[in-house]
Amino acid sequence: MRMGRAAGILLHPSSLPGPFGIGDIGRAAQDFVGRLAEAGQRLWQVLPLGPTGYGDSPYAPFSSFAGNELLISLESLRDEGFLEGDDLVPPRAFPARQVDYAAVISWKRPLLRRAAECFLGGASAAQRGDYEAFRRRNAAWLGDYALFRSIKDEYDQRALEEGRHGALWNNFWPEQLARREPRSLARERERRASSVACYEVLQFFFDTQWKALRSAARAAGVQILGDIPIFVAEDCAEVWSRPELFLLDERGRPREIAGVPPDYFSADGQLWGNPLYDWEAHRREGFAWWIRRLEAALERHDAVRVDHFRGFEAFWAVPAGQRTARQGVWRKAPGGEFFTALRGVLGGDLPIVAEDLGFITDEVRALRDSLELPGMRILQFAFDAQESGSAFDPRNLFLPHNYVEQCVAYTGTHDNDTLAGWLSQASPAELDYLFRYLGHRPADPVRALIVELFKSVAAWAVVPMQDLLGLGSEARMNRPSTLGGNWTWRMTERDFSPTLRSELRALSRIYGRTVP
Repeated sequence: MRMGRAAGILLHPSSLPGPFGIGDIGRAAQDFVGRLAEAGQRLWQVLPLGPTGYGDSPYAPFSSFAGNELLISLESLRDEGFLEGDDLVPPRAFPARQVDYAAVISWKRPLLRRAAECFLGGASAAQRGDYEAFRRRNAAWLGDYALFRSIKDEYDQRALEEGRHGALWNNFWPEQLARREPRSLARERERRASSVACYEVLQFFFDTQWKALRSAARAAGVQILGDIPIFVAEDCAEVWSRPELFLLDERGRPREIAGVPPDYFSADGQLWGNPLYDWEAHRREGFAWWIRRLEAALERHDAVRVDHFRGFEAFWAVPAGQRTARQGVWRKAPGGEFFTALRGVLGGDLPIVAEDLGFITDEVRALRDSLELPGMRILQFAFDAQESGSAFDPRNLFLPHNYVEQCVAYTGTHDNDTLAGWLSQASPAELDYLFRYLGHRPADPVRALIVELFKSVAAWAVVPMQDLLGLGSEARMNRPSTLGGNWTWRMTERDFSPTLRSELRALSRIYGRTVP
């Protein structure tokens, strides 16, 4: 991927400011794009945009193709006449610094349904034409997704009434629906026609608003970097609608699940629980599903980061039912074949960033380099003793002097503590090594590390908004392997201040990351 020297900010749209409990892709997002440009930033990195479920993780969405309805702008729907002004008055003020998902969902989803029904009953001829064109373009996934969500709404509610959580389609739905018996599906589509239509309209709303945001970003000279989890959630529309593409039993439950083996950090490894791909089935259809997935992502973004890139070379497969990841085995994946097929559709220069963190082998590096994909460098890992080793090896690839030009360098990611949070807990040895590396003991170590990132040779330098604001662990986006309390942080309107934008622009100019 061709990369000009640039800098940017990592911030998910849900973290944008606003009075509606969660950030959205409307006015606040377009304002943010303008402020990025003013600050000399040419990149905006987001997390996956899919609809989130139990646990609120964007890395376990209900679909690999759909957009998150909670990110739809209510203001835009009001401006188009699909909501009234009074609809936008919440029953109580939402927290400014975090997303209360339960409160947002209970208030916003009925409004979205009302707007969709208003559209279906009163859209203009032009709007209806645009909607039907959207349905035709996305026919491969839209209808199944909408039906999946409609059925899921009913059975999730039944599960809650029974005191159950996480009622997956393959362990709670009637067998004829779980196994997609044709006559049962036909009856459900007819019975749920209104609900299905509303879900399709909401996807049209998301698509329309996202395209307006992309247009604003292009006009401002800002590229949007997206994110794709390599694996999908078990409870998602694609596993239900295309079970032949995954390693499932007759009921649709995974035979093996994804994870990573035991290592220095975890004696039991990590058990992620995602179903694994039946790569032979993907090969037989020319990797069409995966190609469509990448094409859809690149319609929304200028480039995408692929999470757990090493899974295209080999993946850790754990038999279903195991309590830890110890009993897994490495299985080969046809990454080379897949990317050859992808290049045949997209061309040779793939706009993909490879998340190449963790246990990376020579084979994984060879695949990444053969595709000329940039990898990642995490500055925090350079000084963390768990990552660096007690000797603080100067050959550590995360130290700025070891960066290569063809990479994206970060102070941290959504899975790390903030820089300020990490520094507050760093050991004396870690801090001593950090200050010796910097050559002085700065009054503001967070800002000093951001400067190190910007001055590095890495083509792209990306900083989470929390680090730009110098926030502590209270602003951390995610704590891996924990459920609840993640993905909630939000910025306020005052945070990305004129002073901060001016400072950031000056820094970007000094280190050649913006146009003078």
